[in-house]
Amino acid sequence: MIRDIFREGSILPVDIATLSDSADLYTAGLTSHATVNLMLSLEEKFDVEFPDRLLRRRTFESIDAIKAAVGELLDQKAAA
Repeated sequence: MIRDIFREGSILPVDIATLSDSADLYTAGLTSHATVNLMLSLEEKFDVEFPDRLLRRRTFESIDAIKAAVGELLDQKAAA
């Protein structure tokens, strides 16, 4: 699902399918502007809101990091 957001939003200048889950997305061309668009798309897709503590470069540096952050937000949502 996260890779779909990258594909649909043309967030990276490279094909997300060519990158591993641990690849550095900033090295692959992710910009600060694209990160904001990515965050908004993730919030809409998963019906979550990123708190200030997760608005850090490391949260969006790889697919693995994004999966962990979204998973944490979904767990918190389910527990509420």
